[in-house]
Amino acid sequence: MSRFCVYLGSRNGRDPAFQQAARALGRELAVRGHGLVYGGARIGLMGELANAALAAGGEVIGVMPDHLVEREQAHEALPQLIRVPNMHERKASMAAHADAFIALPGGIGTLEELFEAWTWQYLGLHDKPIGVLDTAGFYAPLLDFLDATVEQGFLNAETRACLVDADAPAALLDALEARLASG
Repeated sequence: MSRFCVYLGSRNGRDPAFQQAARALGRELAVRGHGLVYGGARIGLMGELANAALAAGGEVIGVMPDHLVEREQAHEALPQLIRVPNMHERKASMAAHADAFIALPGGIGTLEELFEAWTWQYLGLHDKPIGVLDTAGFYAPLLDFLDATVEQGFLNAETRACLVDADAPAALLDALEARLASG
């Protein structure tokens, strides 16, 4: 079984498609026999994802720093909630428990986590596949920007190609599973 670390918002966002995609990804991970590692909250897209994975019988591991347990409303019903002292330990623990990374819509924390995991891959600190779920075109402007960084010579095409994107959970998982199988 592979575990997927998913970065996503602790808010729902305005478009109901974001919640639907989080639930669909949670179910799809469980149905395919993959575990979920995420930030441990019971609210927002994080809660939607975890609840869907749990309802479908999936393994769910939450990782949350002590100072966010109250702020993010920790999901106390998780089979495994790992409490860590700080954000650095949270990201390290999530990465250590995961075989691949996915980003769903979210805010600055989600973006920071995505870029850190991708940077770690670029630096050779891991070789785990990374993808973004481009629900309702949420990541389209960012993906266009990344393509522009290639055109402007600040990012090589090979590194850009390491970030997989798809607009549906099943398609994204298919692509990431193929990379897991080949790596």
